[in-house]
Amino acid sequence: MDRYSKIDPDSIGFDIDCVVADTMEAFIRLALDDYGIAIQPEDITIYEVEKCLAVDPRIIGEIFSRLLDAPVENGLQPMADAVEVLTALSGLAPLTFITARPVREPIDRWLAQVLPGPVYNSSRLVAMGNHDGKAAYIRKLGLHYFIDDRLATCVELAGAGFSPIVFEQPWNRGQHAFASVDSWRGIKKRIICHEFDS
Repeated sequence: MDRYSKIDPDSIGFDIDCVVADTMEAFIRLALDDYGIAIQPEDITIYEVEKCLAVDPRIIGEIFSRLLDAPVENGLQPMADAVEVLTALSGLAPLTFITARPVREPIDRWLAQVLPGPVYNSSRLVAMGNHDGKAAYIRKLGLHYFIDDRLATCVELAGAGFSPIVFEQPWNRGQHAFASVDSWRGIKKRIICHEFDS
């Protein structure tokens, strides 16, 4: 049995965008509704979306700025089953979120809206303002596992002795040999807790 098959609930942390939050859905929806640009999930084959979409980089920047500055107002939704699984997990250990977002308040407000009050109140949120350097925060917070959709982050974490898990998205699928999950149901199956399965 590999080290990923029995994860203690107090040893794992989560990225937010495209792991907890369905940022891709919001990006695609805003592009269509507000700019008339139709994008399919499969079109986003590179993490830096401006490198794979034939869309004005200014528009891409505007959409992401809206999702960074006002996720609640722009209808950012949680990933399927994320709230249910996080709620169950929070009864066993505090939730830890580490995001590259530069400002904490907007995404903190979003978490307060989508998570039940007790779940939110017992959670920890770090907004780094940088895509690189998560390993230092993960070590400080005493975690061993981290779920992220960005392959470069997973490479960094593996190099620092941690156990990354890739949340599969079109831009990372088939491009790595890390452990992976494709849903929050998949995350649930990896975490040790009998109560979790009741």
